[in-house]
Amino acid sequence: MTIESERVNGDAGETGTSDADRNRLHDMGYAQELNRRMGWFSNFAISFSIISILAGAMTTYWLGMQAGGPRAIMLSWIIVGFFALLVGMAMAEICSTYPTAGGLYYWSAKLARRNGPRWSWYTGWFNLLGLIGVIASVDFALATFTGFFIQLYRPGFEISGSSGARNIFIIFVIYLAVHGLLNTFRVDLVALLGDISVWWHVVGVLVIFAVLFIAPAHHQSVHFLTEGKNLTGWSGPFAGIYVFGLGLLLAQYTITGFDASAHVSEETHSAHTEAPKAIVRAIYVSAIAAFVLNLAMTLAIPKGNFDASTPMYNHIAFTGINAAPELIRIAVGGAGAKLLILISIVGQFFCGMASVTAASRMIYAFSRDGAVPGHRVWHRINPKTRTPTNSVWLAVVLSAIVGASSLYQNKGVSIAFFAMTGICVVGLYIAYIIPVFLRLRNPNFVQGEWNLGRYSQVVGWAAVVWVIFVSLYFFAPVYPVLGFLRAHQYRDFANNFNWSGPLILLSFIAVTIWWFTSAKNWFNGPIVQGSKDELMAIERALDSGDVQTFEQIERVEEERLEETLGHDH
Repeated sequence: MTIESERVNGDAGETGTSDADRNRLHDMGYAQELNRRMGWFSNFAISFSIISILAGAMTTYWLGMQAGGPRAIMLSWIIVGFFALLVGMAMAEICSTYPTAGGLYYWSAKLARRNGPRWSWYTGWFNLLGLIGVIASVDFALATFTGFFIQLYRPGFEISGSSGARNIFIIFVIYLAVHGLLNTFRVDLVALLGDISVWWHVVGVLVIFAVLFIAPAHHQSVHFLTEGKNLTGWSGPFAGIYVFGLGLLLAQYTITGFDASAHVSEETHSAHTEAPKAIVRAIYVSAIAAFVLNLAMTLAIPKGNFDASTPMYNHIAFTGINAAPELIRIAVGGAGAKLLILISIVGQFFCGMASVTAASRMIYAFSRDGAVPGHRVWHRINPKTRTPTNSVWLAVVLSAIVGASSLYQNKGVSIAFFAMTGICVVGLYIAYIIPVFLRLRNPNFVQGEWNLGRYSQVVGWAAVVWVIFVSLYFFAPVYPVLGFLRAHQYRDFANNFNWSGPLILLSFIAVTIWWFTSAKNWFNGPIVQGSKDELMAIERALDSGDVQTFEQIERVEEERLEETLGHDH
């Protein structure tokens, strides 16, 4: 199904489905400002594109190779896929009841039995932090793969060291700018590319699988898939278990961002059922496809040595983010390798584009309720495209600032990438699980049309336990860094330390200080935009293209918001 066919279906039922969607949004206190043009496939496409197995399953493949080896790589998609599905199902049930662009922070405000604004505040900021981490990590990995691709044609092109870091950062900024421009001026193209992205990922995985399964002369045996590897330096009686857990993070980093289906729910027909279905569908389809992709990659790892002293496996594992393209280059070579790497690059491009879309909608919704500094600017809708253009560029700029940390590199692997992935996963999953936890403790929650029935409690509590486990693991050190301190090797300590924990902790402290010193006096959670008549007036101005009237209404709305927030804001 294409976006065009979805529009036809949506138009055919305008007096039914669209009116019901609009009324449901009115009941939550919001006007239909965004253009509701997505069907089930486009909603699914945006979450599937952000999960992007051609991004996560390839850019963090090195982690599985070093921590746990083939056994961890293959089992990660089964174990993590199962528990991520539980998290997604618990979220989807809430999404069915509250299908709004605010998503997680709106849910927390409505589900909290006490201190709703505070729960909403923390959920919103962790959600925003995670989404910015998604954009930064995806586009940084995309830039790194692109640099590797350029080097195949121009061997003198630097992708490591200080000069390589600058080259990668320049490519990174260019990709961010392109994603920002697409989300600003070519909204129709973004929707079309989102649909194409699904087929690109599915067909791309099949092509990569076929080439890697057929082309390499020396395949690994199936028995190789059961082998464990530990190249991290950890030793001791429980090192194997600890390192295996680290290897699971390969899949956990990949299966993130599926909250995007909730953030575009105000742009989706029948969002109360289609957005929840899209969340769940995006997770299990991604897990299955990623398993197939990594199966072919692992079996294609060449045997023997890279040089006299380095096994081929170890060489590939320690090329970091570029482990996947290096594997492909060695196993396939020539034009075939370039084709497979290009397929991955295009898939990652789609992922970055969809990530900017999702983050901008979250910023728009959070600003609509006055939580973001400068909310007057970020809440503004472009009346011609009916998209939050200003929020798009705030997401791009914040991601560029986070990505600037990548200018510090060691042996071609940026320590900043560890931080980006940690911020992405921990930030998002904390925001995912807060409303789930609140829903479990709220006996008055009314299930929507898509629900888990009697299994809600079991699924919900299992999801809570899993998120706690994963968050702690993303804070854990990949390498035994204390040895560097004992040896006074401070630079090596800095190069190998996992900075995710300190950065998340600093973010929590900053958000907490802001809450108690200021926000508690003015942030009241989601704010109703107006009465039914006022909401309809906003919609009539947008539907008619009356920019002047819309801007007048918007000014009145902003004045009301400022009055609601009070002088402390």
